[in-house]
Amino acid sequence: MENLLEIKNLKITTLRGKNTVRLLDKVDLNVKKKCSFGVVGESGCGKSITANAILGLLPYPLRVSEGSIRYDSKDGERELLRLNKKEMRQVRGQEISMIFQEPMTSLDPIFTVEMQMFEALSFHHPHMGKAEMRERALEMLRRVNIPRPEQTLSSYAHQLSGGQLQRIMIAIALINDPRLLLADEPTTALDVTIQAQILKLMNDLKEQNDTSIIMITHDLGVIAETCEEVAVFYAGQIVEQASVVELFSHTAHPYTLGLLRAVTSLGGESRKLYTIPGIVPPGGQWSQGCRFADRCEKCMDRCRREMPGLTEAAPGHLCRCFLHSGEVEA
Repeated sequence: MENLLEIKNLKITTLRGKNTVRLLDKVDLNVKKKCSFGVVGESGCGKSITANAILGLLPYPLRVSEGSIRYDSKDGERELLRLNKKEMRQVRGQEISMIFQEPMTSLDPIFTVEMQMFEALSFHHPHMGKAEMRERALEMLRRVNIPRPEQTLSSYAHQLSGGQLQRIMIAIALINDPRLLLADEPTTALDVTIQAQILKLMNDLKEQNDTSIIMITHDLGVIAETCEEVAVFYAGQIVEQASVVELFSHTAHPYTLGLLRAVTSLGGESRKLYTIPGIVPPGGQWSQGCRFADRCEKCMDRCRREMPGLTEAAPGHLCRCFLHSGEVEA
């Protein structure tokens, strides 16, 4: 495979009563080797369920109804959606790891940090001795800049700060040297100073470990800081995709422009925070045409009737908008 991960035509549905509702609709993503790939959008756009689908962690009644997720593993190309539970457990945590949104709820409060790091090691390395596991755990804590790692190993989650917990989550995710790391809002609960440290840490570890990262966030500032390529999700679809440099210098989709204005508005002359009007429509309540039409300042009549395709606004820059399809209404 040319890429580390290739997602094709991915569709995720759920049940509401007796009705099947689409939550993710025809998503295509290619993540290169040793690359940081950003996935950005508001809550409810389909970012986290895409990551959970990669790891086979979709909770019932969510399910992948169509599509392919191919991964270039150490043992060759694998179709992740065809793996059984035992095979998926071998991939999960060893070749593909995930950092979840809330470290306080991701770590078990009744076990020490040492026991939880040992569990991550022992499952994939059953013959590793306790002394070797302890040395590996200490090494990982030092790599993520945890002060007093020996003391931290014997600590419980409630005894540590949010920044320390997030570093420990990163250490656990990387302890088996995965080739792909899924980071789901890894800095949401942290203050600005700790957030900057965590983002720098992830960049450094990516370079040291040759690990690809999928960074899931609602913050374009985080994307600019950490990623090389980015896909913008809205209402279960990709609405724009490009390199980070291209996306920020030639932003095409009105939704992406709105997200960018929300980040930069406080630095403008008005000193007022910009917000995109309205909310993300829930799954199953999408309009017939463009799903962003009701919130878009540039909406045309055609936008409410027809769904725009994902077309090239420039070479390598995809956008789902009639303004960039060459078919704009007069």
